[in-house]
Amino acid sequence: MTVSPHPSRFVDVPGGPVHVVTDGEGPLVVLIHGFPETWYCWRHQIPALVAAGYRVAALDLRGYGRSTPAPTPDDCSMPQLVSDVVGVVDAFGAGQPAVVIGHDWGSNVASHTALARPDLVRALGLLSIPYASRNHTVPTENFAAVGPAGFRFYIDFFQTPGLAEAEIEADPRGWLRGLYAAVSAGTSAPAAFLVPDGSRMCDQFPAATPEWLTDDVLDHGVDALRTAGVRSALNRYRSIDRDWELTAEWTGAAIDCPALFVAGDQDLSAQWMQDAIDAFPQSLPRVETHAIEDCGHWIQQEKPAELNELLLGWLSSLPR
Repeated sequence: MTVSPHPSRFVDVPGGPVHVVTDGEGPLVVLIHGFPETWYCWRHQIPALVAAGYRVAALDLRGYGRSTPAPTPDDCSMPQLVSDVVGVVDAFGAGQPAVVIGHDWGSNVASHTALARPDLVRALGLLSIPYASRNHTVPTENFAAVGPAGFRFYIDFFQTPGLAEAEIEADPRGWLRGLYAAVSAGTSAPAAFLVPDGSRMCDQFPAATPEWLTDDVLDHGVDALRTAGVRSALNRYRSIDRDWELTAEWTGAAIDCPALFVAGDQDLSAQWMQDAIDAFPQSLPRVETHAIEDCGHWIQQEKPAELNELLLGWLSSLPR
């Protein structure tokens, strides 16, 4: 596992300890990664935030990296992940609310933390994945209906235990390279996310490798998957119906704290969720939105300087 240049520690929370990389002094900024990553995806943001006078806490989500594994979907439900973030704020926030920023799945966790504990989230940052308020549709039924007959949308594909594990575990480095490339600017491959029946997701991955994707990134990714386990990481997707059941009280709820949404102009995830972005006047009324040019899904790593400028500008506009 990659050694962090920043201090790290484990925070004891219900369900098992969570690994957190932390540095700096000042108002707390919590950073939450998505699939298939860890704290390491924030490596370009942590020093910039520390230099600007913030304390940073970048956690490994439950089921990822060095945090407690999630051997079943019930071990990584959204309320559990929110509880983990609350534990991190309690541990590092000096009794004050935090700015919580998430990417990919981390955006969903950050949004639900703001819903569940508005007293602990003074501002909300979302990268790539917009806030979409809970509706009345069972998530897996919705994803099963995406795409033409004979194809499975990748989230539906991930629902079958052992199916995605088999192709990832056979070649974790190659699979990660292909996934990163499939949603990066310049190498994007939308077809990779509609898996033909009887095929593998990786069969549709692009051959090209984006310039930002270094051996160090892949080394860390492989180590992280091996540490927590591939199934542990995929179980986040397999908890979505349980999440939906457990969050009924927030059906149609708006989030009213100051917010930031940033997406790459070539980010497939943001394109797929344009309806949620269009609903921001109702769902996230205090949001500031930005699109970064020539950028795909992995914003923090594809365009770190541009993202850091946006983050620091937004943070400086908030009351300290």
